[in-house]
Amino acid sequence: MLKRRIYQGLSAASLALAVAGCKIPELAQRNPNRTTPATYVGAPADSTTSARTRWRQFFTDPNLVALIDSALQRNQELNITTQELELARNEIRARTGDYLPSVNLGVRSEMEKPGRYTLQGATEEAIDIKPDHRTPTPLANHQVGVFANWEVDIWRKLRNARKSAATRYLASVEGRNFMITNLVAEIANSYYELLALDNQLSILEQNIEIQENALRIVRQEKEAARVTELAVKRFEAQVQNTTSLQFKIQQRITETENRLNFLAGRYPQPIARDSKGFNALVPNTVQTGIPAQLLNTRPDIRQAEQQLVAAKLDVKVARANFYPSLGITAGVGFEAFKPGLLFNTPESILYNLAGDLAAPLINRNGIKAIYYSANAVQLQAVYNYDRTVLNAYMEVANQLANISNLQKSYDAKLLEVQALNQSIRISNSLFKAVRAEYTEVLFTQRDALESKFDLTETKMQQLNASVNMYRALGGGWN
Repeated sequence: MLKRRIYQGLSAASLALAVAGCKIPELAQRNPNRTTPATYVGAPADSTTSARTRWRQFFTDPNLVALIDSALQRNQELNITTQELELARNEIRARTGDYLPSVNLGVRSEMEKPGRYTLQGATEEAIDIKPDHRTPTPLANHQVGVFANWEVDIWRKLRNARKSAATRYLASVEGRNFMITNLVAEIANSYYELLALDNQLSILEQNIEIQENALRIVRQEKEAARVTELAVKRFEAQVQNTTSLQFKIQQRITETENRLNFLAGRYPQPIARDSKGFNALVPNTVQTGIPAQLLNTRPDIRQAEQQLVAAKLDVKVARANFYPSLGITAGVGFEAFKPGLLFNTPESILYNLAGDLAAPLINRNGIKAIYYSANAVQLQAVYNYDRTVLNAYMEVANQLANISNLQKSYDAKLLEVQALNQSIRISNSLFKAVRAEYTEVLFTQRDALESKFDLTETKMQQLNASVNMYRALGGGWN
């Protein structure tokens, strides 16, 4: 009768635990938007994409390839990210161990003398025990054995936690790939900027020579009383102004070289390059493919997707906290109050086995808070995924328009430079023939210098636009 009541009580308690664990708050749900436009505006519906082109094939300049190689091996920020991958990998190992039994080998020795007025001491005094059978005092206890405990993963809480850690590791891998994409693009852009600065410096040197020749002519004209000292000073000022620009360009060259050295993980040193053929460089033709391919080629989108998967798993882990948990503990070994009796069998053998079933009943606010927080993180991951996809599409669309407009701008600027080069020759001839003022010569030289600078700048922007399109499509990390 008594045993039956005990079983009934345990059954009622188990039912109460199960019912208590089933009352889980409802959460707002939102799915990510995985639809993209069919094509890019102004681009053909062609699935061929340059995103899968390896960077060694996309960049053919051997000096640029060597810089990228050095950066991928020695860039400090990239190496820091690599160690973050190791941290994520260790988190997987830790989560894997959580749902496996924990087994320990233990040795323990203790000695105890209960006080006279404690429960144990008073009990021994109250019981009529023969003097030769009294419990020794102080009483020693020696123990050696194997002890285990295991939380049975009946709701897959621990395994979902491990999957979440593994997914976050994959997200970290994609984050590193995205960093490589940006690093490759930054090095290429800085390298082309350095080539452009070299050409601008060469343009300044050529203009200084032209201006100094014009200054000699003006001085001869002054001696012939055909111009005043004002004209001489104006031409001298122009030569000094161009010389000042030369030093500014040299400073920019130094800073650009140092930026490239920093990205390559080395101290300042000359950057190997061939700047003579800069104006003849043709930007790489980049195939955009279709927008849906960005979901697979962009590392940051894949990273956001992995983070979303991990956030959903974290919600499942937090949800499992409402359910009853089952823990099992067990031990087997030897125990005795004298070392000499420790391995006497079967008298010294100890073993135990226990199971604990528990679920939260009252004051579940802490569990609810963790659950709601996990869901908030999941919603953040959804919005972050949508934002990342939208941003990727915008970057490609912007670079498409940029490439088209820069080509038109370069063509117009090239015609401007050709016209101004002819204007310099014409103005010099007219000035010698006293058919033009010296100010016309000055203005023509200044305009020609600015137009050549702009032409070089536009060429650099064209090359950078090609690199940025390659990066926007997700190329450069493979």
